[in-house]
Amino acid sequence: MTSGREPAENIAAASALIRQARAEGADLVMTPEITNMLEPTRTALLAKAVPEAEDTALAAFQALAAELQIWLLVGSLVVRVAEDRAANRSILLDPAGRIVARYDKIHMFDVEIPDGQSYRESRSFQAGDTAVLADLPWGRLGLTVCYDLRFPYLYRALAHSGAAFLSVPAAFTKFTGEAHWHVLLRARAIETGCFVFAPAQCGTHAKGRQTFGHSLIVAPWGEVLADGGEAPGVTLAEIDPAQVEKARAMVPALRHDRRFNGPGVPEAAQVRVASE
Repeated sequence: MTSGREPAENIAAASALIRQARAEGADLVMTPEITNMLEPTRTALLAKAVPEAEDTALAAFQALAAELQIWLLVGSLVVRVAEDRAANRSILLDPAGRIVARYDKIHMFDVEIPDGQSYRESRSFQAGDTAVLADLPWGRLGLTVCYDLRFPYLYRALAHSGAAFLSVPAAFTKFTGEAHWHVLLRARAIETGCFVFAPAQCGTHAKGRQTFGHSLIVAPWGEVLADGGEAPGVTLAEIDPAQVEKARAMVPALRHDRRFNGPGVPEAAQVRVASE
């Protein structure tokens, strides 16, 4: 998707793509991060955001999941949780349109990008503090969002808790995406022996923000099964859950995890700080 500033327009665009995905045979459909609005201005974002129970996007997607009888991961919605904060919330719906799981993005993207863009997600969003799993008919899903991708311990924990699939809906910047998107997603798949599903925002958004696109579906051995490229559309792949155990049997790294002590700080690296 290339989400804009107005929820109604984004709901219509996402709904059309979800219908297309179902028509092409999808049983599980995922949308990108911030599906309902990519609003760069904090004041406007908080003015437009509403509590989950009042969110028209969520209601529309619940109805659509039930109508099409699909599992639907709404990659994330901007949901109001306080007067001055929203949550970046990923929501999994079952084929009856019921909410099965909610995950609030844990890691906030507070970064100065060398291309001149500045991001301060923590100014508008309240960080989550809980890892989330959900059971699908085909295996267990671990939910994450975008910048979480750079924190591998989260994915390791999800895999150790039974995840066979990992979702990474994103709005990765074009600058960082060109450098790191493919390699990080492949690494998370290889490290955990999981399938990785990463629906992504693409194109140019309000105030010139550019996102990388390339929605990816990655197999547990690290092969890219599908790449959505740089334009809005549907990216499909057929998943064989047996590949999870096959990959983990070839390199059983999850079974080889060990606890360890340290590291200590070498004396030469210690810094003394004095305050008055």
